[in-house]
Amino acid sequence: MLVIKVGGKELENEDFLAGLAKAVASLPWPPVLVHGGGKGTSQLAARLGVPSRFVDGLRVTDEATLEVAVMGLVGQASTRLVLALVNAGVPALGLSGVDAGLVTAEKLAHPGGDLGWVGRPVAVNAGRLRALLEAGFVPCLAPISRGADGRLYNVNADHVAQAVAAALGAEALVFVTNVPGVLREGRVLPRLTPDDVDAFIEDGTITDGMIPKVRSACQALEAGVRAVVITNLKGLQAWKEEREVGTRIVAQQTHREGSP
Repeated sequence: MLVIKVGGKELENEDFLAGLAKAVASLPWPPVLVHGGGKGTSQLAARLGVPSRFVDGLRVTDEATLEVAVMGLVGQASTRLVLALVNAGVPALGLSGVDAGLVTAEKLAHPGGDLGWVGRPVAVNAGRLRALLEAGFVPCLAPISRGADGRLYNVNADHVAQAVAAALGAEALVFVTNVPGVLREGRVLPRLTPDDVDAFIEDGTITDGMIPKVRSACQALEAGVRAVVITNLKGLQAWKEEREVGTRIVAQQTHREGSP
């Protein structure tokens, strides 16, 4: 079982979409895809006059921003991704966490303050996802989810990917982003432990949208996902061939990356 999280910036690139679709089509079994859509959502918000504000890579979401997020993620981003996959012969289904109650969320408490209608996943209906996979479909999840209180929540796609991978007992979770891995001084760090992650966030090596990725990667590892990798499309293609690529999050290591 493989869960692939696709960054929103990449969904704006037709060449990337074609390459991703080709890679997914060549897999021996259907994966679950979870996608973002932050760039397109920000562009849509700007056109509608809705300001965008972020805290630790998370979009502060008031009522107006939530409406834009639903349009950007469940509408635009989902359709672009599914179209590319279907064009490559992949039986992809565009879904959100709301559909069939696939992902249940609760309001996220953040030390940086109230983020509005931002949620965190607390339950995943793994049985329904497995039923789709067993039927041969490729579920493509936008991270908008339903709260236990019956409201819509804007959930970070990295958090949804981690929760889905954990619930399915995935063999691997691969974060496909626009960089080849977690970078320090221009080079890819091949392995990081949770302690490394904390230290590099503290010293500013890891910033912005990479923060929820690495934190979600650590949580997935703790939940029993066997392999967690942060890479780009080339890395995903190489990972299929069982080559070491990108940044792998590991449970323990004898020394911190970058230390003597």
